[in-house]
Amino acid sequence: MNRHLRRHDLRHTGLTWFADAGVQVHVLRRIAGHGSLTTTQRYPHPDVHKITAAGAALSAHHAPYRARSS
Repeated sequence: MNRHLRRHDLRHTGLTWFADAGVQVHVLRRIAGHGSLTTTQRYPHPDVHKITAAGAALSAHHAPYRARSS
């Protein structure tokens, strides 16, 4: 067991999992009980796979526009 694990770390993990599942940030704010979206936005820490998938989704979305302009 990690002796350095804090309850606060679990909040970050939980909010990251919610965000990875597609829960919108304004809903995360309510779940966390934050008064500010700015505070909530500091919590999720997407992994490299989520970041890569987001880039691929954006590229796929713009592919038809690039094809038309070529």
